[in-house]
Amino acid sequence: MTAGDLFDMTDDTALDDELPLAGVTVLDVSSFIAAPAAAVVLGDFGADVIKVEPPGTGDPHRNSWQNPNYPRTDVNFVWQLDGRNKRSVALDLKHPDGRAAFDRLVARADVMIVNFPLPVRDRLRLRFEDVAAVNPCLVYASLTGYGESGPDRDMPGFDVNAYFGRAGILDAQRYEDGPPGFSLPAQGDRCAAMTIVSAILLGLRRRDRTGKGGWVGTSLYANGVWSNGTLAQAALVGGFITPRPPRERPRNALANIYRTRDDRWVQLTLVREDKGWDRLCRALGRPDLATDTRFATREARRTHSVALAAILDDAFARHDWPHWRQVLRAHEVTFGVIERLQDLPDDPQAYHAGIIAETKSPDVPRTINNPVRLGFARPREAGAPPSVGEHTAQVLREAGLSDGEIATLRSRGATN
Repeated sequence: MTAGDLFDMTDDTALDDELPLAGVTVLDVSSFIAAPAAAVVLGDFGADVIKVEPPGTGDPHRNSWQNPNYPRTDVNFVWQLDGRNKRSVALDLKHPDGRAAFDRLVARADVMIVNFPLPVRDRLRLRFEDVAAVNPCLVYASLTGYGESGPDRDMPGFDVNAYFGRAGILDAQRYEDGPPGFSLPAQGDRCAAMTIVSAILLGLRRRDRTGKGGWVGTSLYANGVWSNGTLAQAALVGGFITPRPPRERPRNALANIYRTRDDRWVQLTLVREDKGWDRLCRALGRPDLATDTRFATREARRTHSVALAAILDDAFARHDWPHWRQVLRAHEVTFGVIERLQDLPDDPQAYHAGIIAETKSPDVPRTINNPVRLGFARPREAGAPPSVGEHTAQVLREAGLSDGEIATLRSRGATN
């Protein structure tokens, strides 16, 4: 039985009785976007995630869906993605009573996630040493733009400038005589979220062994350099990639994209050219290319890459994408398609692979699953994300506050 069989099968007897993070309490004291996304993953697998946010309007990330760079919709799709499987507690951490109530939550938590800039953490007393004094068993996970130390430690960072810009990713994508590229929303954030999850799990593993909590963390800059690791490692030994030539003048015509007759783009990725070149020639119906001296060897194909790209341009333009999908698969050519996002909702592979999941939320009935797959557990089905302070009274009661104390917090403006 393969892992795919385990994930697809409907027999729940193979699943554990509890999700792997059941019993773990997580305080999500964060916003914009990697840290909240990490908390989502923990909640997907059973953790009780308590979103701590300011009273009133709450986390400003609730309004990110109105960003002009985001797609226009009538529903708050962003908050469904980053707010699911959480309970919301509204507390003013600047208010002495709000801070005292927060410390009660810290005392019973297993994990705390923060991503405020370091000066803000200092002002709100949200540094590791502040909360470790309340709960020495706490795993404290922090995300910064550029790191916890160094000359840029206090700079606010988003994925566009810290992950993509500072790490050299946008520069490496630059074409000759063109400006650097520009990133799309939250792509670096979601990669960094999985690093935060990994760091937290390492912290919990250590606590299981030693009983001690501790600090774990990462930065958007570190994740960007790691993602760009091949080129970054080359830079450390003095190797630098030149700007990309245009598509019609590729370095390698067999690692290039080609337009089909119905305006789709096929992406060739012939890493093993010793096998793939002959297969591609047969798939194209051009066996003569295999014996053409201009393309007889890898080195020759590089030397004549412009001529080869022109031949491939002409060949792919003669048929529609469904033809090429069938023919390239039949000849075991490594390829892909530059997929359009509007095709994702109807992609059967996205459902079989668990990439798209159903929710219990009427406004957003489908969502993007986290990328982790387990043979013994499935992520829990998400409901609607919480409103601001929806669970304040419930969570504070669990922390030992009486109804009278909660009413006092409200009357003093420390909570909704």
